[in-house]
Amino acid sequence: MRQSLALAIMNEGHNVFLTGPAGSGKTYVLNQLIRLKKHDGKHVSVTATTGLAASHLGGSTIHSWSGIGVHDELPHSFIENLSKGRREIIEKTDTLIIDEISMMHDFRLDMVDTVCRLVRKKPDEPFGGIQVIMSGDFFQLPPVNRAESLQGHFVVFSKVWSEMDPVVCYLEEQHRQDEDDTLSAILNAMRSRDLRRSHAEQLLARTEVAPPEGSIFTELHTVNVDVDSQNQAKLEQIEGDEVAYQQTTTGSANYVESLQRSVLAPAELRLKRGALVMAVKNSMERKYHNGSLGQVVDFDPLTDYPIVEFVNGKEVLMQPDTWELRDGDKKRASITQIPLRLAWAITIHKSQGMTLDAALIDLRKAFVAGMGYVALSRVRTLENLYLKGINRTALEISETAYDIDDQLRSASKRDATRFKHLEARADDLMKLPAKAKKSSGWHDKIEKMRETYPNAYMPWTKQHDATLKQEFQNGKSIKELSRALGRHEGSIAMRLEKHFGEDVSL
Repeated sequence: MRQSLALAIMNEGHNVFLTGPAGSGKTYVLNQLIRLKKHDGKHVSVTATTGLAASHLGGSTIHSWSGIGVHDELPHSFIENLSKGRREIIEKTDTLIIDEISMMHDFRLDMVDTVCRLVRKKPDEPFGGIQVIMSGDFFQLPPVNRAESLQGHFVVFSKVWSEMDPVVCYLEEQHRQDEDDTLSAILNAMRSRDLRRSHAEQLLARTEVAPPEGSIFTELHTVNVDVDSQNQAKLEQIEGDEVAYQQTTTGSANYVESLQRSVLAPAELRLKRGALVMAVKNSMERKYHNGSLGQVVDFDPLTDYPIVEFVNGKEVLMQPDTWELRDGDKKRASITQIPLRLAWAITIHKSQGMTLDAALIDLRKAFVAGMGYVALSRVRTLENLYLKGINRTALEISETAYDIDDQLRSASKRDATRFKHLEARADDLMKLPAKAKKSSGWHDKIEKMRETYPNAYMPWTKQHDATLKQEFQNGKSIKELSRALGRHEGSIAMRLEKHFGEDVSL
């Protein structure tokens, strides 16, 4: 299906699953849809299954948007405990976008559906009547199942998928400007069950090419033990003092353990000047995103926090950040750590959703079909792909993925015919004004609020944080702190709960 027809179908208000291989323009079409919807005054909630994918569209994770967090099922009284702000966002959403949907469990999509139905008080409509646009590629590895968690599979097996019966828009044109024909041909051959000897030989040739000396790249491995040993060996090769950072936690052990499984920062982070690192959380100031590569260039003399120069050229003082496990509006656990991990090596599972400038990939121990496809598709060109080795399993795709893909291709052809009448105006949608109508309402509200609270919605500085904690411990009231710091009383209360826990007496 052409991009313009897919856009026309989505713009008309249908629930859609948008798919296609890398380079077919899924993210481009989603950004076009966001532009059109906002131009029409619609409220669009932009989400993805990972922070990295969400950052590409300027959104948040679907787990955060819906409030489900890392839960396997909705806790008792979940809806009653959902914050007012979260309720309002769900209630006013016209269109919900979920990118990288292949990485989401089927039962979690059903959980999001349930939350939307209950909040919007429309129990008989999928997602409570919200238009849902899902985007992804089921040739990615299925969502990870852990022994102690509820077992799940691709979202096509969810209850709500069959109930809403989304229109399938399968994009097949290639639009990536720097597309490498050789790598693209290999990946497409894997998708179409047409992998030939020539393709295998082209990959094997990459085992004889080493990355340029001094280049920055990440190694992808199939198992955690190889990743850990590689990172440790590389760190030990660097001369100089080592600085260690221990995570701090709040909450009971079982909640902390549950949260730990979704936090990529290690409990103990050990670094040296010169270490290759990866950010594992999005920067609120957009200085880096989850997946950004960089190098430790120094340590702050006052705090000992690492200073990282990222590949994008930005030099950032990395300060501790916090991950939270919430039950509705109640915080159950938190983990605070420098949002970094060593990045000489990561697992292929953790690389999903990333686009790497260059990668050295070890597929000699590939143990599940689809692993090779995911790893090979992390880079844009064959020239930036280096192989330590590859086995037969790495070139296989799961029969489930093939079966799903066959069904999606057929559905897309059927839907292209069904919506053929939209083609006449489909191309015109791409030419509408590039910028949406700006609503000054929120800006005006902030400006008005700052007449009373000069620092409303401004980032908290170290000095203000220190003053807040000191004066609170000296007995100052919320109202007095609000006047002194130029912030709304609610903001003061939330900040105190962050520092002293939710049980703090305010």
